[in-house]
Amino acid sequence: MAGGVNRKISAASARAHTRRAKQNSSFQLPAGIFKTTLVALVIGLSAWAYQAIQPPPSKICGSPDGPPVTGPRIKLRDGRHLAYQEHGVPKDNAQHKIVYLHGIDSCRHDAVIPNFLSPETVKDLGIYVVSFDRPGYGESDPNPKRTVKSMATDIEELADQLGLGHRFYVIGFSMGGQVIWSCLKYIPHRIAGAALVAPAVNYWWTGIPSNLSSQAYSQQLQSDQWAVRVSHYTPWLTYFWNTQKWFPGSSVLARSIDCLSDQDKEILPKLQKREPYAGQVRQQGEFESIYRDMNVGFGTWEFSPLELENPFPNNEASVHVWQGDEDRMVPVILQRYIAEQLPWIHYHEIPGAGHLLPLADGMCETIVKALLTDG
Repeated sequence: MAGGVNRKISAASARAHTRRAKQNSSFQLPAGIFKTTLVALVIGLSAWAYQAIQPPPSKICGSPDGPPVTGPRIKLRDGRHLAYQEHGVPKDNAQHKIVYLHGIDSCRHDAVIPNFLSPETVKDLGIYVVSFDRPGYGESDPNPKRTVKSMATDIEELADQLGLGHRFYVIGFSMGGQVIWSCLKYIPHRIAGAALVAPAVNYWWTGIPSNLSSQAYSQQLQSDQWAVRVSHYTPWLTYFWNTQKWFPGSSVLARSIDCLSDQDKEILPKLQKREPYAGQVRQQGEFESIYRDMNVGFGTWEFSPLELENPFPNNEASVHVWQGDEDRMVPVILQRYIAEQLPWIHYHEIPGAGHLLPLADGMCETIVKALLTDG
Protein backbone atom coordinates (compact mmCIF):
# COMPACT_ATOMS: atom_id res chain seq x y z
CA MET A 1 0.00 0.00 0.00
CA ALA A 2 1.35 3.23 -1.07
CA GLY A 3 1.53 5.80 1.60
CA GLY A 4 3.13 9.27 2.37
CA VAL A 5 5.99 9.78 4.68
CA ASN A 6 4.97 11.56 7.83
CA ARG A 7 7.75 13.74 9.28
CA LYS A 8 7.51 15.38 12.59
CA ILE A 9 8.89 18.89 12.84
CA SER A 10 10.00 20.09 16.22
CA ALA A 11 8.88 23.42 17.64
CA ALA A 12 12.50 24.66 17.70
CA SER A 13 12.94 23.88 14.02
CA ALA A 14 9.73 25.69 13.19
CA ARG A 15 10.81 28.77 15.05
CA ALA A 16 14.24 28.78 13.33
CA HIS A 17 12.58 28.39 9.97
CA THR A 18 10.29 31.34 10.74
CA ARG A 19 13.24 33.54 11.76
CA ARG A 20 15.10 32.72 8.54
CA ALA A 21 12.04 33.55 6.53
CA LYS A 22 11.67 36.91 8.27
CA GLN A 23 15.34 37.71 7.86
CA ASN A 24 15.25 36.89 4.18
CA SER A 25 12.17 39.02 3.64
CA SER A 26 13.50 42.19 5.52
CA PHE A 27 14.60 45.23 3.41
CA GLN A 28 18.37 45.66 2.95
CA LEU A 29 20.23 48.69 1.54
CA PRO A 30 22.25 48.00 -1.57
CA ALA A 31 25.95 47.52 -0.82
CA GLY A 32 27.91 50.80 -0.48
CA ILE A 33 24.91 53.15 -0.38
CA PHE A 34 25.60 54.27 3.20
CA LYS A 35 29.16 55.26 2.30
CA THR A 36 27.92 57.05 -0.81
CA THR A 37 25.31 58.95 1.20
CA LEU A 38 27.92 59.99 3.77
CA VAL A 39 30.29 61.23 1.05
CA ALA A 40 27.46 63.18 -0.57
CA LEU A 41 26.56 64.74 2.77
CA VAL A 42 30.16 65.79 3.43
CA ILE A 43 30.44 67.28 -0.05
CA GLY A 44 27.17 69.14 0.42
CA LEU A 45 28.21 70.55 3.78
CA SER A 46 31.61 71.51 2.38
CA ALA A 47 29.96 73.31 -0.53
CA TRP A 48 27.67 75.16 1.88
CA ALA A 49 30.60 76.12 4.11
CA TYR A 50 32.62 77.30 1.13
CA GLN A 51 29.76 79.49 -0.04
CA ALA A 52 29.22 80.82 3.48
CA ILE A 53 32.80 82.05 3.89
CA GLN A 54 33.02 83.62 0.44
CA PRO A 55 32.49 87.40 0.49
CA PRO A 56 30.35 88.95 -2.24
CA PRO A 57 32.36 90.28 -5.21
CA SER A 58 33.48 93.90 -5.02
CA LYS A 59 31.50 96.56 -6.86
CA ILE A 60 34.29 98.62 -8.39
CA CYS A 61 33.71 102.34 -8.68
CA GLY A 62 33.15 103.37 -12.28
CA SER A 63 32.19 99.84 -13.42
CA PRO A 64 28.73 99.20 -14.92
CA ASP A 65 27.33 97.80 -11.65
CA GLY A 66 29.51 99.83 -9.30
CA PRO A 67 29.16 103.22 -7.59
CA PRO A 68 29.98 106.34 -9.59
CA VAL A 69 33.31 108.15 -9.41
CA THR A 70 32.65 111.57 -7.90
CA GLY A 71 36.11 112.89 -7.08
CA PRO A 72 39.62 113.15 -8.53
CA ARG A 73 41.72 109.99 -8.79
CA ILE A 74 45.17 109.02 -9.95
CA LYS A 75 46.03 105.84 -11.83
CA LEU A 76 48.82 103.76 -10.33
CA ARG A 77 51.38 101.76 -12.30
CA ASP A 78 49.50 98.53 -11.69
CA GLY A 79 46.30 100.01 -13.11
CA ARG A 80 44.49 100.66 -9.83
CA HIS A 81 43.02 104.06 -8.99
CA LEU A 82 43.42 106.07 -5.78
CA ALA A 83 40.82 108.72 -4.98
CA TYR A 84 42.06 111.79 -3.13
CA GLN A 85 40.95 115.12 -1.67
CA GLU A 86 43.03 118.27 -1.20
CA HIS A 87 42.84 120.61 1.79
CA GLY A 88 44.52 123.77 3.03
CA VAL A 89 46.48 126.32 1.05
CA PRO A 90 47.15 125.83 -2.66
CA LYS A 91 49.81 123.21 -3.20
CA ASP A 92 52.15 125.56 -5.08
CA ASN A 93 52.09 128.04 -2.18
CA ALA A 94 52.50 125.48 0.61
CA GLN A 95 55.43 125.47 3.00
CA HIS A 96 54.46 122.08 4.42
CA LYS A 97 52.87 119.27 2.39
CA ILE A 98 51.20 116.46 4.30
CA VAL A 99 49.76 113.09 3.25
CA TYR A 100 47.02 112.03 5.66
CA LEU A 101 46.00 108.37 6.18
CA HIS A 102 42.55 107.59 7.57
CA GLY A 103 41.74 104.78 9.98
CA ILE A 104 39.68 101.63 9.58
CA ASP A 105 36.10 101.96 8.33
CA SER A 106 36.79 105.51 7.09
CA CYS A 107 37.62 107.33 3.87
CA ARG A 108 39.33 110.41 2.44
CA HIS A 109 36.60 112.67 3.82
CA ASP A 110 37.57 111.58 7.34
CA ALA A 111 40.64 113.80 7.19
CA VAL A 112 40.69 114.50 10.91
CA ILE A 113 43.82 116.65 10.90
CA PRO A 114 42.86 119.17 8.18
CA ASN A 115 39.19 119.11 9.18
CA PHE A 116 39.93 120.15 12.76
CA LEU A 117 42.82 122.55 12.18
CA SER A 118 42.02 126.22 12.55
CA PRO A 119 42.15 128.30 9.35
CA GLU A 120 44.68 130.55 11.07
CA THR A 121 47.10 127.68 11.68
CA VAL A 122 46.69 126.42 8.11
CA LYS A 123 47.45 129.87 6.74
CA ASP A 124 50.26 130.79 9.15
CA LEU A 125 52.16 127.54 8.59
CA GLY A 126 51.31 127.25 4.90
CA ILE A 127 49.79 123.79 5.25
CA TYR A 128 48.62 121.68 2.32
CA VAL A 129 47.09 118.26 3.07
CA VAL A 130 46.05 115.50 0.71
CA SER A 131 43.90 112.71 2.12
CA PHE A 132 43.13 109.63 0.06
CA ASP A 133 40.94 106.56 0.16
CA ARG A 134 43.12 103.62 1.10
CA PRO A 135 42.61 100.61 -1.25
CA GLY A 136 39.06 99.26 -1.22
CA TYR A 137 37.63 102.24 0.64
CA GLY A 138 35.52 105.02 -0.83
CA GLU A 139 36.42 105.39 -4.50
CA SER A 140 39.87 103.77 -4.52
CA ASP A 141 40.12 100.42 -6.27
CA PRO A 142 40.59 97.34 -4.09
CA ASN A 143 44.01 95.72 -3.94
CA PRO A 144 43.61 91.95 -3.42
CA LYS A 145 47.42 91.71 -3.42
CA ARG A 146 47.81 94.34 -0.73
CA THR A 147 50.77 93.91 1.61
CA VAL A 148 52.39 95.96 4.32
CA LYS A 149 54.91 97.25 1.79
CA SER A 150 52.41 98.04 -0.96
CA MET A 151 50.82 100.78 1.12
CA ALA A 152 54.13 102.65 1.31
CA THR A 153 54.64 102.43 -2.44
CA ASP A 154 51.07 103.64 -3.03
CA ILE A 155 51.79 106.72 -0.92
CA GLU A 156 55.04 107.39 -2.73
CA GLU A 157 53.34 107.13 -6.12
CA LEU A 158 50.49 109.40 -4.98
CA ALA A 159 53.01 112.02 -3.86
CA ASP A 160 54.90 111.82 -7.14
CA GLN A 161 51.82 112.14 -9.33
CA LEU A 162 50.56 115.11 -7.32
CA GLY A 163 53.97 116.78 -7.39
CA LEU A 164 54.53 117.01 -3.63
CA GLY A 165 58.29 117.17 -4.06
CA HIS A 166 61.07 114.91 -2.93
CA ARG A 167 60.04 114.94 0.74
CA PHE A 168 56.67 115.29 2.43
CA TYR A 169 55.08 114.73 5.85
CA VAL A 170 52.83 111.80 6.75
CA ILE A 171 50.19 111.71 9.47
CA GLY A 172 48.07 108.63 10.14
CA PHE A 173 45.31 107.82 12.59
CA SER A 174 44.58 104.36 14.05
CA MET A 175 45.05 101.76 11.28
CA GLY A 176 46.29 104.62 9.11
CA GLY A 177 48.88 105.37 11.78
CA GLN A 178 50.02 101.76 11.66
CA VAL A 179 50.70 102.18 7.93
CA ILE A 180 53.29 104.86 8.68
CA TRP A 181 55.63 102.21 10.07
CA SER A 182 55.76 100.95 6.47
CA CYS A 183 56.76 104.42 5.26
CA LEU A 184 59.58 104.53 7.80
CA LYS A 185 60.73 101.10 6.66
CA TYR A 186 60.45 101.37 2.88
CA ILE A 187 60.47 105.06 1.90
CA PRO A 188 62.25 106.95 4.72
CA HIS A 189 64.16 109.02 2.15
CA ARG A 190 60.83 110.60 1.11
CA ILE A 191 59.66 111.48 4.62
CA ALA A 192 60.08 115.00 6.06
CA GLY A 193 58.41 114.00 9.32
CA ALA A 194 55.81 111.55 10.64
CA ALA A 195 53.06 111.51 13.23
CA LEU A 196 51.36 108.28 14.29
CA VAL A 197 48.14 109.05 16.16
CA ALA A 198 46.79 106.16 18.26
CA PRO A 199 48.39 103.72 15.78
CA ALA A 200 47.05 100.17 15.86
CA VAL A 201 49.47 97.60 17.30
CA ASN A 202 49.87 94.06 16.01
CA TYR A 203 50.04 91.69 19.00
CA TRP A 204 52.30 89.33 17.04
CA TRP A 205 55.06 91.79 16.13
CA THR A 206 58.48 90.35 16.81
CA GLY A 207 60.08 91.97 19.82
CA ILE A 208 56.98 92.38 21.97
CA PRO A 209 57.33 90.09 25.02
CA SER A 210 54.68 87.38 24.97
CA ASN A 211 53.55 88.11 28.53
CA LEU A 212 53.05 91.81 27.70
CA SER A 213 51.22 90.99 24.49
CA SER A 214 48.96 88.54 26.36
CA GLN A 215 48.25 91.12 29.04
CA ALA A 216 47.29 93.75 26.47
CA TYR A 217 45.27 91.23 24.48
CA SER A 218 43.26 90.20 27.52
CA GLN A 219 42.27 93.83 28.13
CA GLN A 220 40.27 93.88 24.90
CA LEU A 221 36.61 92.96 24.68
CA GLN A 222 36.10 89.23 24.21
CA SER A 223 34.53 89.80 20.79
CA ASP A 224 37.54 91.84 19.66
CA GLN A 225 39.97 89.23 20.93
CA TRP A 226 38.30 86.65 18.70
CA ALA A 227 38.05 88.99 15.72
CA VAL A 228 41.76 89.79 15.86
CA ARG A 229 42.68 86.14 16.42
CA VAL A 230 40.70 85.06 13.37
CA SER A 231 42.34 87.77 11.24
CA HIS A 232 45.79 86.57 12.24
CA TYR A 233 45.42 82.80 12.15
CA THR A 234 42.60 82.20 9.63
CA PRO A 235 42.27 85.34 7.48
CA TRP A 236 40.10 83.47 4.99
CA LEU A 237 37.44 83.32 7.73
CA THR A 238 37.49 87.03 8.63
CA TYR A 239 34.47 87.95 6.53
CA PHE A 240 32.44 84.95 7.73
CA TRP A 241 33.34 85.44 11.39
CA ASN A 242 32.29 89.09 11.46
CA THR A 243 29.05 88.55 9.53
CA GLN A 244 27.72 85.33 11.09
CA LYS A 245 25.02 85.69 13.76
CA TRP A 246 26.00 83.01 16.29
CA PHE A 247 28.90 84.86 17.93
CA PRO A 248 29.68 88.59 18.16
CA GLY A 249 32.30 89.93 15.74
CA SER A 250 34.50 92.99 16.03
CA SER A 251 32.92 95.68 18.22
CA VAL A 252 34.87 98.31 16.29
CA LEU A 253 33.39 97.27 12.94
CA ALA A 254 29.96 96.91 14.55
CA ARG A 255 30.38 100.54 15.70
CA SER A 256 29.61 99.61 19.27
CA ILE A 257 30.20 102.20 21.98
CA ASP A 258 31.42 99.41 24.26
CA CYS A 259 34.94 99.89 22.91
CA LEU A 260 34.99 103.63 23.63
CA SER A 261 36.40 105.43 26.64
CA ASP A 262 34.46 108.04 28.59
CA GLN A 263 36.16 110.86 26.71
CA ASP A 264 35.49 109.11 23.39
CA LYS A 265 31.77 109.02 24.20
CA GLU A 266 31.81 112.75 24.90
CA ILE A 267 33.53 113.38 21.56
CA LEU A 268 31.20 111.06 19.63
CA PRO A 269 28.71 113.79 18.56
CA LYS A 270 31.46 115.35 16.43
CA LEU A 271 31.28 112.33 14.16
CA GLN A 272 27.77 113.28 13.06
CA LYS A 273 29.46 115.30 10.33
CA ARG A 274 30.19 111.95 8.65
CA GLU A 275 26.55 111.25 7.84
CA PRO A 276 26.53 112.76 4.31
CA TYR A 277 29.35 110.49 3.12
CA ALA A 278 29.31 107.55 5.55
CA GLY A 279 27.69 105.34 2.92
CA GLN A 280 30.70 105.75 0.63
CA VAL A 281 33.12 104.07 3.03
CA ARG A 282 32.11 100.44 2.36
CA GLN A 283 30.30 100.99 -0.93
CA GLN A 284 32.62 98.71 -2.94
CA GLY A 285 32.26 95.84 -0.51
CA GLU A 286 33.31 95.06 3.04
CA PHE A 287 35.92 92.40 2.38
CA GLU A 288 38.34 94.54 0.37
CA SER A 289 37.96 97.46 2.77
CA ILE A 290 37.47 96.76 6.46
CA TYR A 291 38.32 93.03 6.45
CA ARG A 292 41.36 93.39 4.22
CA ASP A 293 42.48 96.08 6.66
CA MET A 294 42.24 93.63 9.55
CA ASN A 295 43.95 90.80 7.69
CA VAL A 296 46.94 92.97 6.75
CA GLY A 297 47.12 94.93 9.98
CA PHE A 298 46.95 91.89 12.26
CA GLY A 299 48.49 89.36 9.91
CA THR A 300 52.11 88.24 9.70
CA TRP A 301 54.21 91.30 8.88
CA GLU A 302 57.25 91.40 6.63
CA PHE A 303 59.10 93.25 9.40
CA SER A 304 58.55 94.41 12.95
CA PRO A 305 58.55 98.12 13.83
CA LEU A 306 60.53 97.23 16.94
CA GLU A 307 63.41 96.18 14.68
CA LEU A 308 63.62 99.54 12.90
CA GLU A 309 66.75 101.60 13.23
CA ASN A 310 66.53 105.38 13.34
CA PRO A 311 65.65 106.34 9.75
CA PHE A 312 66.82 109.90 10.42
CA PRO A 313 70.22 109.60 12.17
CA ASN A 314 71.14 113.18 11.32
CA ASN A 315 67.88 114.58 12.74
CA GLU A 316 66.71 115.52 9.26
CA ALA A 317 63.18 114.51 10.30
CA SER A 318 61.27 113.55 13.44
CA VAL A 319 58.76 110.83 14.30
CA HIS A 320 55.99 111.40 16.85
CA VAL A 321 53.63 108.87 18.42
CA TRP A 322 50.49 110.14 20.17
CA GLN A 323 48.55 107.85 22.50
CA GLY A 324 45.72 108.26 25.01
CA ASP A 325 46.23 106.40 28.26
CA GLU A 326 42.55 105.35 28.35
CA ASP A 327 42.42 104.08 24.77
CA ARG A 328 40.28 100.92 24.84
CA MET A 329 41.12 99.90 21.27
CA VAL A 330 44.91 100.26 21.30
CA PRO A 331 46.45 99.19 24.63
CA VAL A 332 48.68 101.91 26.03
CA ILE A 333 51.06 99.39 27.61
CA LEU A 334 52.13 98.19 24.16
CA GLN A 335 52.61 101.72 22.86
CA ARG A 336 54.79 102.56 25.85
CA TYR A 337 56.93 99.50 25.30
CA ILE A 338 57.46 100.24 21.62
CA ALA A 339 58.46 103.82 22.44
CA GLU A 340 60.95 102.54 25.03
CA GLN A 341 62.56 100.26 22.45
CA LEU A 342 62.79 103.05 19.86
CA PRO A 343 64.37 106.00 21.70
CA TRP A 344 64.44 108.12 18.54
CA ILE A 345 60.64 108.40 18.71
CA HIS A 346 59.00 111.39 20.37
CA TYR A 347 56.33 109.72 22.49
CA HIS A 348 53.36 111.77 23.71
CA GLU A 349 50.94 110.12 26.14
CA ILE A 350 47.77 112.10 26.82
CA PRO A 351 46.18 111.51 30.26
CA GLY A 352 42.47 110.76 30.15
CA ALA A 353 42.36 110.52 26.36
CA GLY A 354 40.81 107.64 24.47
CA HIS A 355 41.12 106.45 20.89
CA LEU A 356 39.43 109.53 19.45
CA LEU A 357 42.07 111.82 20.90
CA PRO A 358 42.72 113.80 17.66
CA LEU A 359 39.09 114.96 17.76
CA ALA A 360 39.50 116.44 21.24
CA ASP A 361 39.55 120.22 21.37
CA GLY A 362 42.95 121.60 20.40
CA MET A 363 44.63 118.24 19.82
CA CYS A 364 45.03 118.61 16.05
CA GLU A 365 46.74 121.96 16.56
CA THR A 366 49.11 120.39 19.07
CA ILE A 367 49.91 117.37 16.89
CA VAL A 368 50.58 119.36 13.74
CA LYS A 369 52.61 122.11 15.38
CA ALA A 370 54.80 119.56 17.18
CA LEU A 371 55.50 117.83 13.86
CA LEU A 372 56.10 120.88 11.69
CA THR A 373 58.09 122.97 14.16
CA ASP A 374 60.12 120.21 15.83
CA GLY A 375 63.81 121.00 16.03
